[in-house]
Amino acid sequence: MRRRETLYLVVSLDVEEEGLFGGRYARRAPRVTNTAQLSRLAPLLERGVRPTLFCAHSVLTDPASRAILARLRDMSGAEIGAHLHHWNTPPLDLDSHAGGQSDMADVTNSVPAASVPAALMAAKLGTLFRVGEDFQGAPLTSFRMGRWDLHRAHWPLLARAGVLCDASVRPLHCAKTGADGVAAGPDHFNAPSDPYWVPVEGKHIFEVPLTVTPLLRPLPKMLRALPDGPDSWGRAVRASLRHWGALALLPVEHPFWAIRAVTSLFAARGGRVLSLTWHSSEMLPGGAPHLPDAASVERLMTKIEAYLDWLHAHWEVRCLTMDGLRRELGSSAACPRSDVACDWTTGAEQEKESGQGGTTWGSDRGEPA
Repeated sequence: MRRRETLYLVVSLDVEEEGLFGGRYARRAPRVTNTAQLSRLAPLLERGVRPTLFCAHSVLTDPASRAILARLRDMSGAEIGAHLHHWNTPPLDLDSHAGGQSDMADVTNSVPAASVPAALMAAKLGTLFRVGEDFQGAPLTSFRMGRWDLHRAHWPLLARAGVLCDASVRPLHCAKTGADGVAAGPDHFNAPSDPYWVPVEGKHIFEVPLTVTPLLRPLPKMLRALPDGPDSWGRAVRASLRHWGALALLPVEHPFWAIRAVTSLFAARGGRVLSLTWHSSEMLPGGAPHLPDAASVERLMTKIEAYLDWLHAHWEVRCLTMDGLRRELGSSAACPRSDVACDWTTGAEQEKESGQGGTTWGSDRGEPA
């Protein structure tokens, strides 16, 4: 009997306030009652899942949520990570810097991370990680930026905050260009599909990108050849790829057949690390517009359970937290080169400064092996 191949599975949840996904973002007093629904993870834990819970400031400062997180960490081996919602993480700025509204507005409909000044973003990260350390009794080391909105300028801020593992990159995804000619989000289109190291300021951050694969393998190369630039038609086509030519391991967005398809394609093309993710509010009936009732939430959780059963039936599956994956595979991950400035890494300049571009890295501390 032929030995089955091994796949590594990292399951993560953005643990955050409800009321999102409608284009409106609460700046103050967001509700986090959805964290009680984390009990729905029990069937997944029984299947070996060891989740990474990326927690927003609103969750880490809520006593009831902290008790739930502590139980999942202590009894089920969950990792507690940090998740930045910069629009409601202190310090809140009195001055306008995003979408024409200040942080003091109760609600906003525009929260581009690139519009937050570096000093203010660093202060918000400092607040988030201090609250996380207060809860954990030790520094949090894994991170995800809200809305996948991670830009090149953020990497030094993450390194200074003590991030060892990041999960903010969504390959084959780039933001559309707005009417003002400025992209509404980052460009992660050319990011590797496998975990990789990001060198920054003499440190190294282990990146675990979302699992994304094209339906046809030549598509990304073809789209990369199109005109570049924030206001080019080529960027517009690349931004549309996720709607017609690529699948991501997002169980909320895709039916069962599609998440099986992305897994099968990804593994057949040599991928060995699966990153599966959703949001805590999506387990609360009515916590998100696309999951309005208990029946829709039950269908989602049943789909995820069925996916895990299917996965175990076809591969040897190793379930790890983000930090566990960093420790397990860090020594074999690459530090890819990039000859242009890009949002998914620091670019060639800092790689040259580190003297290690294109080599292999790894250690428990996120340093060269």
